Amino acid sequence: MIPAITAGNIYSRLGNNNSLVPMAIKDIANSTGLTLGSYITGDGLEGKDRFLDEFGTQAIWLFGIPVYKKLMDFTMYKALKIDPDFDVRNLSQKRSNLLKKSIEYADASIKESLLKASKNPKYTKNLAMTKFIISTALTIASYAGLTKYRHYKTKKDAEKEILAEMSNKKNNQNKFTYTTPIASTFDKFKLNNNKQTTFTGSIQDFMYNPVKNLMILDGSITAERLAESRNKQELLGYTIKEGSVWLFMYFASKPIQKFLENAVENNKKKPASIDLDARVIESDELKEAFLNNKLKTSTQKVLKLESYMELLDFIHNNPDDFVVKMAKKSDIIPVLKKANQPDDVDYRKYIDFEEFKGIARKLDKLLNKFEEFKKSDLENKTLDAFLNNVKKLKRRSILKNIGACIGALGILAPALMVAFRKFDKDNNAFQVKEDLKKELQAKGKI
Repeated sequence: MIPAITAGNIYSRLGNNNSLVPMAIKDIANSTGLTLGSYITGDGLEGKDRFLDEFGTQAIWLFGIPVYKKLMDFTMYKALKIDPDFDVRNLSQKRSNLLKKSIEYADASIKESLLKASKNPKYTKNLAMTKFIISTALTIASYAGLTKYRHYKTKKDAEKEILAEMSNKKNNQNKFTYTTPIASTFDKFKLNNNKQTTFTGSIQDFMYNPVKNLMILDGSITAERLAESRNKQELLGYTIKEGSVWLFMYFASKPIQKFLENAVENNKKKPASIDLDARVIESDELKEAFLNNKLKTSTQKVLKLESYMELLDFIHNNPDDFVVKMAKKSDIIPVLKKANQPDDVDYRKYIDFEEFKGIARKLDKLLNKFEEFKKSDLENKTLDAFLNNVKKLKRRSILKNIGACIGALGILAPALMVAFRKFDKDNNAFQVKEDLKKELQAKGKI
């Protein structure tokens, strides 16, 4: 039981497009490859500059927004006595009746916070928007500060190296300034006080999705890197790096996974379906549901429900239903760690009812694939053989997907940068250092 759960959690995180785990793995591969490439093409100074740029930015990129949000939870939200776990997407007009029913169904431990957050919707929404903007702006400021420090430090270290190379005289301690237009970075995030801030669904999706949070941050980082490139060499390097990051970090993963899932479903010789969360596929409960027919009866019940209200009522009234349990296992239905009632749903969070119903569709498709499996020409047509094949194919698809992205970011992109440097004789040396040599020569310091 424990190995299956562990494997399910691992593969679920690796295959989840809304998880920071695969993002971190891909970025570590990219940062490592680019840093090694800089050591190969340049000298130690360029490698150090790249290391600070890549891994310093990575720390800010991954942890900046979550840390600043958490700080605001402990300060602003605590002072105003609003529950930071309340998702303001629940306050949309389309969900007003759902919210009322959710408050009615909610566990006693969260009922009061739901009532307080929903009492003044505009106030709660503006508070969430303020938290989102401030945490994002502070993270961008942190990155701008890192860039300013890196440029200054690299220039200072380069000066010392050059002076040491040219003579045995004492290192010149003249200070060189390098300005980074931090203000221009914030211009994109300034609020127009004369206009009422609109709180659209798309903005809310970005607020509560950690990967989309990173997209906003990456947009600022990309713009600043390209605009503040110190020379053409750095501009070309950043163009390759940022282009590959945007492609394989954000856009390629879903199409690759869909392609792999379709390839499995279209295999008539060995029928299978792998679009369910790995935690569902790896669970022993799935096999039991096949054997006791709960899978079929549960999916049929859920698929007959039409409105969100019917789905909400079903979730509340059937906490032990198989589809409900699998939705909770997949984090589609958020749950409380401690609840005083059978319905342990955390109604402060946002429930995507389309995704909940989608679980039923995927389970129904898996059931149909098993029926096809039993009619195939395979020798072993048992349920164990079918589920083992599904597990194997799911794991393989996730590893192929993340492997392809790691290969592109950690090998292909750095290789392209090295190739451009090696084939251009005038582009071999670390350009920042070469430009500083000319500057020092012009000033008569060397």
